[in-house]
Amino acid sequence: MDNAAYITLTRMSGLRREMQVIAHNIANVSTTGFRREGVVFSEFVVATERYEPSLSMALGNTRHTYQMQGALSQTGGTFDAAIEGEGFFLLETAQGQRLTRAGVFTPNQAGELVNMDGHRLLDAGGAPIFVPPDARAVALARDGTLSADGQPFAQIGLVRPVDPVTMSREAGTLFVVDGEIEPVEMPMLLQGFVEESNVNPIIELARMIEVQRAYERGQKLLESEDERIKSVIQTLGR
Repeated sequence: MDNAAYITLTRMSGLRREMQVIAHNIANVSTTGFRREGVVFSEFVVATERYEPSLSMALGNTRHTYQMQGALSQTGGTFDAAIEGEGFFLLETAQGQRLTRAGVFTPNQAGELVNMDGHRLLDAGGAPIFVPPDARAVALARDGTLSADGQPFAQIGLVRPVDPVTMSREAGTLFVVDGEIEPVEMPMLLQGFVEESNVNPIIELARMIEVQRAYERGQKLLESEDERIKSVIQTLGR
């Protein structure tokens, strides 16, 4: 198999991964706090025998998360919170601390604020947030301070990775950081709002069509290369 066929095969493999990512984006267009993903292609050039042309391979093996702000939707929920600008909520899970932009929270039986999966929301000091059982009016200030009946009792901690490259998606709206995190200096939160997915379905559908056409062009190239090789073999075999 020659260089052109190798390039086409590796390109098609990456396009298949990109199609899967696009389908995942479209499936989460209504998921609160979801972040759109894309595929980053890289090229590898391998040296071959002397006087032989080098071998190139294009691999789509890296996913990139787009951090653009999603639209804010008003829910009126007391413990719903949307982040304006940068930062992530810090959650405590069984696998360790995780980051998310999905701000739907509710008190559990112990009075701790948890998300829809039961992961505890952490405050600015990294401790779970406990809502007083006798609290009647709970308010959330712009800086993340939570007050019950006018008395502050906790501050939601917003963090960000020191190096954005160290953050990767674990599942759904959860992100894991393989490095250090730092607090956001000027957090901005809105009570009674949630951030919607930043996926634009029109853009994703248009990209899906482009990827599908590129994949079909690759198939046609491989078919033509196969016919060319067969023709050469038949000619030389006469």
